[in-house]
Amino acid sequence: MENKRILIVGAKGQIGSELLDYLRAKHGTDNVIGADLRTLHINGPTEVLDVMDFSAMRAVVEKYGITEIYLLAALLSATAEKKPEFAWELNMKGLFNALNLAKEGLIKKIFWPSSIAVFGPGTPQENTPQNTIMDPNTVYGISKLAGERWCEYYHNKFGVDVRSLRYPGLISWKSQPGGGTTDYAVEIFYEAIQNGNYTCFLDKNRELPMMYMSDAIRATVQLMEAPAEKLNIWSSYNLSGISFTPEQIAMAIADRINNFSIDYKPDFRDKIAQSWPSSINDDIAKADWNWKSEFNLDAIVKDMITNLTNKLQLS
Repeated sequence: MENKRILIVGAKGQIGSELLDYLRAKHGTDNVIGADLRTLHINGPTEVLDVMDFSAMRAVVEKYGITEIYLLAALLSATAEKKPEFAWELNMKGLFNALNLAKEGLIKKIFWPSSIAVFGPGTPQENTPQNTIMDPNTVYGISKLAGERWCEYYHNKFGVDVRSLRYPGLISWKSQPGGGTTDYAVEIFYEAIQNGNYTCFLDKNRELPMMYMSDAIRATVQLMEAPAEKLNIWSSYNLSGISFTPEQIAMAIADRINNFSIDYKPDFRDKIAQSWPSSINDDIAKADWNWKSEFNLDAIVKDMITNLTNKLQLS
């Protein structure tokens, strides 16, 4: 069996940091290289890499004999709205660099994340299907939708094996939020544990699709390991965990943290969230590669509070 050599670009981010640990445990530390724009102070092989520098990315691929790239470097929704042109350049150029390395035959497989941000005001909001109206109204969403089309194009035109998931909002205790609209669902735990109060930037009834990071990592690796002949989507798969509102997660936290309170001051991020679905249909992912989420809201809240309390040394 061929030995995989994996490069994770954006290994310091919310997804990348946990994916790095997961894949190193699975394939061996020396076979999984972590790369980021900033120095990674961790054991094992690492590289400082600008995702927009094709020559640098190519050099890292050749240095380690990389067979797979997980391309996670991106500017997320809320941050991207403040730097639209840079966000577009970063989010698109990094993808093209990876796709062209695969087109040249230097790597065999790419994972590139999409997002529920590809949907927009015209998208059916409940049980959003795989194929539907997609009219994103954020820079992040526009770049992700364009990226999906390029992924499918490179697959159909050049045979590139590039796989993708439309991630919902992701919840994790291991890393800080990265500037996304769904980050409230991480911030709320820090504030609940440390201060007993949280001011939410979304409306209390703003229901959004969410997922615990453990499920997201598992889904990512399952998709990458699925036989190519089983896959029917070469743009990006819908992926669903659970859906809840800020009020619902606040109530679940209050059940475990006495005297926790929340207030609401919706800002521009609420308008972004308003254009996104409230629930996602991922039947095709279930059929093609047997996807199934494991964490419900109560399990997420319990695990977040336990682990964050330990992390913050407040237990």
